[in-house]
Amino acid sequence: MDGAAGLRGPLCLLCLLCLLSLLTLQARPALGLATGRPRGSEKRQAVDTTVNGVSIRSLKVNCKVTSRFAHYVIISQVVNNANKAREVAFDVEIPKTAFISDFAITADGNAFIGDIKDKVTAWKQYRKAAILGENAGLVRASGRNMEQFTIHITVGAQSKATFQLTYEEVLKRRLMQYDIVIKVRPQQLVQHFEIDVDIFEPQGISKLDAQASFLSEELAAQTIKKSFSGKKGHVLFRPTVSQQQSCPTCSTSLLNGDFKVTYDVNRDKLCDLLVANNYFTHFFAPKNLTNMSKNLVFVIDISGSMEGQKVKQTKEALLKILGDMKPVDNFDLVLFGSQVQSWKGSLVPASHANLQAAQDFVRRFSLAGATNLNGGLLRGIETLNKAQGSHPELSSPASILIMLTDGEPTEGETDRSQILKNVRNAIRGRFPLYNLGFGHDLDFSFLEVMSIENNGWAQRIYEDHDATQQLQGFYNQVANPLLTDVELQYPQDAVSALTQHRHKQYYDGSEIVVAGRIADHKLSTFKADVRAHGEKQEFKATCLVDEEEMKKLLRERGHMLENHVERLWAYLTIQELLAKRMKSEGEMRANLSSQILKMSLDYHFVTPLTSMTIRGLTDEDGLEPTIDKSPEDSQPLEMVGPRRTFVLSATQPSPTAHPIDSRLPPRVTGVDTDPHFIIYVPSKEESLCFNINEEPGVILNLVQDPDTGFSVNGQLIGNKARSPGQQESTYFGRLGISHPASDFQLEVIPQNITLNPRSGGPVFSWRDQAVLQKDGVVVTINKKRNLVVSVEDGATFEIVLHRTWKGSAVHQDFLGFYVLDSFRMSARTQGLLGQFFSPLDFEVFDLHPGSDPTKTDATMVVKNRQLTVTRGLQKDYSKNPRHGTEVQCWFVHDNGAGLIDGVHTDYIVSDIF
Repeated sequence: MDGAAGLRGPLCLLCLLCLLSLLTLQARPALGLATGRPRGSEKRQAVDTTVNGVSIRSLKVNCKVTSRFAHYVIISQVVNNANKAREVAFDVEIPKTAFISDFAITADGNAFIGDIKDKVTAWKQYRKAAILGENAGLVRASGRNMEQFTIHITVGAQSKATFQLTYEEVLKRRLMQYDIVIKVRPQQLVQHFEIDVDIFEPQGISKLDAQASFLSEELAAQTIKKSFSGKKGHVLFRPTVSQQQSCPTCSTSLLNGDFKVTYDVNRDKLCDLLVANNYFTHFFAPKNLTNMSKNLVFVIDISGSMEGQKVKQTKEALLKILGDMKPVDNFDLVLFGSQVQSWKGSLVPASHANLQAAQDFVRRFSLAGATNLNGGLLRGIETLNKAQGSHPELSSPASILIMLTDGEPTEGETDRSQILKNVRNAIRGRFPLYNLGFGHDLDFSFLEVMSIENNGWAQRIYEDHDATQQLQGFYNQVANPLLTDVELQYPQDAVSALTQHRHKQYYDGSEIVVAGRIADHKLSTFKADVRAHGEKQEFKATCLVDEEEMKKLLRERGHMLENHVERLWAYLTIQELLAKRMKSEGEMRANLSSQILKMSLDYHFVTPLTSMTIRGLTDEDGLEPTIDKSPEDSQPLEMVGPRRTFVLSATQPSPTAHPIDSRLPPRVTGVDTDPHFIIYVPSKEESLCFNINEEPGVILNLVQDPDTGFSVNGQLIGNKARSPGQQESTYFGRLGISHPASDFQLEVIPQNITLNPRSGGPVFSWRDQAVLQKDGVVVTINKKRNLVVSVEDGATFEIVLHRTWKGSAVHQDFLGFYVLDSFRMSARTQGLLGQFFSPLDFEVFDLHPGSDPTKTDATMVVKNRQLTVTRGLQKDYSKNPRHGTEVQCWFVHDNGAGLIDGVHTDYIVSDIF
């Protein structure tokens, strides 16, 4: 569960984050976000910037970049001018690669400050078990490179609240430039809106540009001010209220999209070495190098799942890539479905005739069968290895292997650990492997680990209209290798804690960054040597930097972070440790986790092993909101998170415990395994349980609320063929949840989750990590583990996914179902579980040995009936979806006869909805 633990992202986190972002400060009209009265020159425009009495007084984003290390601060102030409290929603989108380092809320003179703790401690201190499951509340990325979080807060009447978020990242050079992307989505007019980007690069800035996708060229020229000279660059975007309007008479905002700043630095000097406070960073991106020829093999998935747009766009991209290849390159194509086939079976020169023939082959190939991923990769590796061994003239070019797939291995070798081992042993570090994952229904983390182990990286290709351009964009990053076997060397006795300083290949337009710690004894100068193989020659270079001269240079940076070189090193180190942790197990994984945790706490970064809690700010349940960082293998989806309200009040009382009395309804009810129903009755501090024995295919009504129409039905599936006279075990293999008030239906099976199946709604995989919202219903999918459904002003339900293994007594995957807060349901709710949402009283006495001498029987009086019950154990999977928790209960025989209303056949229904 270590990996799953790293995914924890409680709901509050969501909130927090959202809050924190105010860049995407999203004011939804339905929730009453608005703006106060304009001041100064804006007042003359007579533009109403309020919505339901609430205004966004200011929204400012400040980004300061020093030597590629970007430090962002987002500050927003919201004012509620109404005479009653208003609820406001905030969204934030920040780069996936960024780490949040600070967050604060100020409301009515009270400050609520973020405090970073290890995730386990934060969970124990600030979470109630089983509220929404371990992953509840985490909202994954709404964009390809951004993470989105949402928070709903209540701002008191005639009150204001200020939010300040800080996050940091190291900018990565791609295709000759660095990109700073800031999401802008206020969704209402803002009195004072500002984006201020300030850049300082010791090498000097060679180009600087800024664009806003939501502005016309004319308006962009009026509102975006940009300049650069020498080491400094500046971009300012400060639109007036009238410039934000979507039309001259509109009260809606046109600010909706990306604000993007791009820049690059001078490459006149080979050395770009930064030293400060016993830490250094070395940026290596030499110019005027000759492009190397390359040996390139594409390994393409042609299984049936690639049908439609995927294969069409793949072919379009391949045709374009083949058209761009240089005559000095050598290449081949490998296709894999159920079988593996090569175009040539060996590398051939990229001559005009060969490229034309390859393009004809691409146009003609068709899809076939399953996914023999292992076979396809090994064939591609064999092609490159054979060329290097039998053709010495082909051994000097840069060899590259690129695989594109949309699925998981289903043919040939399917064991992932064995595939990783096979690929690793076949490549043996000779060349990089780049994996492109097409779409959502694949194990991206598997592809990522495979690439990391073989000196490459993995990239997700999104199933959008521009997938062809995404594929070409990736290829452009590796199309022009300049150096191979690059090693950056530093004085052995003077440095420690180096980040990755050996790279298999260096590509035109990119950059290698190495950071490390310098020993405490003073160095008057610091030296770096670079060794690599270039096109038909060796590459050697030496860099020297004087630390005192560097200090003078850095003092030019008036707003420079004092320890920014050290923080840059810490950022890179944590990112590399996280990548190593992803492919590690056992003791090594534990050691890496320990290192990451220590550094995250030392440098105040929110990483997958830490959480930021907001001291003093609590929600209606007395919980302090929490920010978590999600792992990169979580599935990105554009969805909105679950809704919780945080009241900004320093004096808000914490909730008091309810006295235990007979009026309390059962707190947790659930049904699992074959199928065992478990009813926990807090007034008795006891659990009751019973089985329902029915045939596979039967559909049982679990919950039915006549007041709202909300219902949950479950269909049974069977086990292996039973022996003569033996009762067949059954399990829930299909659940249908419906909420007529919001036209919501959800069908859940062990293979996937379908939203509104009868109207052709979207289908999600259990491999996704996502939060979906439809009107008042929120669905949280926690990757490969569980699913949580929360109904606004209603109950919260959990569905647990049970995976079976080879040799298991259960022959197919099945589901468990739990009700986490039944007290929110109507008193008239019925169903095999729903009837227990109302208070239940019973008495147990006359304990005595039963027919099974190892178990105790007793007499129970419940609902004016006298029953014989047996003491037993059942497993509750609501808190631990993988292993479950054993619960002692009084077992009611004969399909719950006497405990349930009527007889169990009364709950059989004809349809899942």
